[in-house]
Amino acid sequence: MVLTRDEVRAVLGGMDGLPRLVVSLLYGTGMRLLEGLRLWVKDIDIVARIVTVREGKGDKDRRTMLPRPLIEPLQEHLEVVRRVHEKDRLAGFGEVWLPDALARKYPNAGREWGWQYVFPAANRSVDPRSGASRRHHLDE
Repeated sequence: MVLTRDEVRAVLGGMDGLPRLVVSLLYGTGMRLLEGLRLWVKDIDIVARIVTVREGKGDKDRRTMLPRPLIEPLQEHLEVVRRVHEKDRLAGFGEVWLPDALARKYPNAGREWGWQYVFPAANRSVDPRSGASRRHHLDE
């Protein structure tokens, strides 16, 4: 089902906050839902207005344009996410799951700001694979 621009505006008009930002980013960049939810902070270049999508359709990476109207709301959102990450770190958490090869190559990367999810979950959860308490990305 393809929506017209007016239909998309009507849908977005009924949304606010985080859901509106997520849907606006998906619509404006052409990303699929899980591509948007799995975004890492480092994959957004606000200055160049580029979003790098990792392991998208066909398990390929690609780059897409970040729409200008989303820059300010995204920057504001990332400041909130940064504060949550700092709070988690001070509490002894603040690490995200990384694919095995990345985790081995860069053992501390999961704690770094750039590797945090753009849209983290509201609460930490226990990773069933490792038993570690982490903040995952928003759920579908």
